[in-house]
Amino acid sequence: MSEDRTMSGRTRATMAAVIGGERRGPLAFLAFVGPAVVASVAYMDPGNYATNIQAGAGYGYTLLWVVLLANMIAMLFQALSARLGIVTGRNLAELSRDHLPFPVVLAMWFVSEIAAMATDLAEFLGGAIGLSLLLGIPLIWGMAITAVITYAILMMEGVGFRPMEIVIGALVGLIGLCYMAEIVIAPIDWEAAGLGLVTPDLPDAQALTIAVGIIGATVMPHAIFLHSGLTQNRAVLHNDEERRRVVKISNTEVVVALAVAGMINMAMVMMAASAFHNGHAEVAEIETAYHTLTPLLGAAAAGAFLVSLIASGISSSVVGTMAGQLIMQGFLRVTIPLWVRRAVTMAPAFAVVLAGVNATQALVMSQVVLSIALPVPMLALLWLIRRPDVMGDFVPRQATLAVAGIGAALVLSLNFVLLAAAFGFELPFLG
Repeated sequence: MSEDRTMSGRTRATMAAVIGGERRGPLAFLAFVGPAVVASVAYMDPGNYATNIQAGAGYGYTLLWVVLLANMIAMLFQALSARLGIVTGRNLAELSRDHLPFPVVLAMWFVSEIAAMATDLAEFLGGAIGLSLLLGIPLIWGMAITAVITYAILMMEGVGFRPMEIVIGALVGLIGLCYMAEIVIAPIDWEAAGLGLVTPDLPDAQALTIAVGIIGATVMPHAIFLHSGLTQNRAVLHNDEERRRVVKISNTEVVVALAVAGMINMAMVMMAASAFHNGHAEVAEIETAYHTLTPLLGAAAAGAFLVSLIASGISSSVVGTMAGQLIMQGFLRVTIPLWVRRAVTMAPAFAVVLAGVNATQALVMSQVVLSIALPVPMLALLWLIRRPDVMGDFVPRQATLAVAGIGAALVLSLNFVLLAAAFGFELPFLG
């Protein structure tokens, strides 16, 4: 089938008509929706479930402001990554390879590959845990089913970008519907939730540690790499005016997609606060949360929780594999078959389960690895996005760069706190 007759070809034609001023209206702009939706999956993956449950169970609605702050920082960096891909037609890994010394590039690739594997470990395990609990099967069988489903979705990429985006968007929608149901079922204290959203408060050292975990689980290295790749050459652009128009549309998509992801994360915290905070504050693991939800809120709430977890694990595992492929191809100009890529990223998860390691502990350790890797894309993006020889007239305003710098400093500082705590260093402010 020719390109122009495929779903992706029709999408490109619609984008060209919008850019050329031939089509207008909200429905026409839906053709541009996709990259931010795919990237947003990283912000509601199983790692977020663990930290959000801990936040809600232990501190009620108090830490909702941390979720809001992390989401705003994520919006800024995803918008900058998308801008890089649109303006240059290159992704972050490719530009890093072209503008940095080879030893640095090699080190960046190695760290980023480890991060991609750690990401897939968390996401793959999350989906497998959900299937295991929902179907009452051993975890290893849940992993096998997750592997088959994610590979089947990844195979869609062979027929163009649009089918993949639609499937991922549908899974994101499923997660959102599940948490809408949770909010309806759970008796939320909306006044307390509103105060928690706008009142910064860290009651004790443990709250600080959880807050660091929320931010560490929100801003994802692979999502920053991937977004620039999803937007590069997606639409055919002929001049700066067209690029400016697409950047504006992309910014809107980022805000909407990440706002949805942020609301889902807030809903996770509110559900945990409502169900667990009074009487079950010790709940910290996904499995415990599921078993505790059934007697507290009923089978419907517990079932919705598991369905959302499965959708999260599958969709984020697909996105993690896509990011890993882009990272390898961008840094090394090497492309390997998709099944090999999938097998390599799945191997650590199977090894962890076969070795008898606690699944939740594995999730926590994967977040530590991601914290080590996070400076690579954040600092590379900030360095490239401010360069006129890379961005031309599309270098962001100084105010935007300043806010991005502050956001990066905050996230990286808090990641240092997370790493210090994980490796047993005692920090005075952590008590």
